[in-house]
Amino acid sequence: MENYILPKRQAITVFFVFAFGYFLSCLLRAITATLSPVLTLEFELMAADLGLLAGGYFLGFASMQIPLGYLLDKFGPKKIVSSFLLIAFIGTVSFALAQNFSGLLVSRILIGVGVSACLMAPLTGYRIWFAENQQQRANSWMLMIASLGFLSSTLPIQLLLPAFGWRWIFGGIAALILISIFLMLAFIPKWDHQKNESLDNQTSKGSLADVWKNKFFISVIPMGLFNYGGLMAIQTLWAGPWMVRVAGYTPIESATGLFWINITMLISFFLWGYFLPKITNLGFSALKILKLGLPVSFLIMLMIIILGSKAGAFYITLFILSSIFLSVTQPAVGLSFASHLAGKALTSFNLLIFLGTFIMQWIMGLVIDLVKNFGYTEIIAFKTAFSFFLFLSLISYKCRFIKIDSCSFSKSSLWIRFKVSNFRFSNNKT
Repeated sequence: MENYILPKRQAITVFFVFAFGYFLSCLLRAITATLSPVLTLEFELMAADLGLLAGGYFLGFASMQIPLGYLLDKFGPKKIVSSFLLIAFIGTVSFALAQNFSGLLVSRILIGVGVSACLMAPLTGYRIWFAENQQQRANSWMLMIASLGFLSSTLPIQLLLPAFGWRWIFGGIAALILISIFLMLAFIPKWDHQKNESLDNQTSKGSLADVWKNKFFISVIPMGLFNYGGLMAIQTLWAGPWMVRVAGYTPIESATGLFWINITMLISFFLWGYFLPKITNLGFSALKILKLGLPVSFLIMLMIIILGSKAGAFYITLFILSSIFLSVTQPAVGLSFASHLAGKALTSFNLLIFLGTFIMQWIMGLVIDLVKNFGYTEIIAFKTAFSFFLFLSLISYKCRFIKIDSCSFSKSSLWIRFKVSNFRFSNNKT
C-alpha cells in the first residue's frame, strides 16, 4: 500500500482538485431551491413540475451509481470524472439555453449524470493514493465541501440574479466546469490497472444480489428512500418554497434563510465529526444512535406542520439539524457487510438515497397540486405534503426498528414490499 501513497504536496493538490469538482456538483444540486421562484414564474410551473425538475438531477445521478463503481475500478478517477464532467458541461449549457420545461428537465438529468462521479471518483482514488488516516480526514473534509456548495447555492446566487439573470449564472457555472475538467486532466494521477489488480480482485468477490438479499439491507431500504431521500428533497428544494409560500418570506429572505441553514449545517457537521467517536466510545452503536436520535426529527417536523405559516427558517433549520443522525446510516450499512461487499453495499445505499430524493421531490409536488385542485389553500397543500413525508418516515422507522411481519407501501404504480421477520441486529455487527 505504501507504494501508492502520494507525496504530501501532490496529495494536497489532488484533494483540492477533487474538492472543486465536488463543490460544483453540490452547488448544482441545491440551486433549484433558490431559483424556484423565478423558474416558476418564467415557465409557469406547477408544484409537481418544480418537484420533477429538481428531482431530474437526482434521477440522472442515481442511474449511474451501480455502473459507476465498475467504471472507476477499471478506468480510474481521472478518465471517468473528466468524461462525466463533460456531460455536466453540456447539461449546464443546455439548461442556460432552455426555452421550455422539457428542455430544462432533460438538461437537469444530464447535469445529474455528469456530476455523479464527483464524490465516488475521489473516494476511489483516496483508497489507493492516501494513507488510511489521510483517507478519513479527506472524506470528512469532502462533507464540508458539500456544505460550502449548498451554501453558495443560496444567498450568493440570489444576490447575483438581479445583475446577471439565471441563464448567465448557469453559463458561468459551465465555465467553472470546464476549468474543473482541465484541472482533473492536469493534476490527477494516471490509473495503473495492473498495480491495482489485487484490489480489483478483492472487490469483485460477491455480487449485488448478495447485498440486496441481505436482511439488514432490506430493512433500511425504506429509510434510504423516504427518510434520507425526503430530508434531501426538503433541503435541496422544498425548504425554499415553504418559506416563500407558507411562511410569507420574500425570495431574498428565503435565500437568506437557506444561507443560514447551510451555515448551521457546516458547523454541525464539523462538531458531529468531532463528537461522534466519543459517543461511540461510550457504547452507542450507529444503529442505536439512529434509533434514539431520529424520533427527534419526527417531532420537529410535526411542529412545523402544526405551526404552518409561523414555522420559518428557524424551524426548518432545527429539522435538518435533528436529521443529522441519518448520517450514521451509511457507515452502519458499510460495517454490516464483509469488506469485499462493503463497496457494493454503500453504492447501492447511495442509489436508494438519490432515487428517494427524486421520488420525494416529485411526489411532494404532486400532493401540493392535488390538494390545491380540491380548492384548499396553498398553506394546507404544503402542510399535507409535509405530513405525507412524515408518514412515510414513520413507516420507514417502524420497518427498521420495530418487529413486524411485513412492511408494504403502495402509491400509484410504485409498490414496494419488504419482508422482515424475526430479525435482530446486535451491536457487535455494527
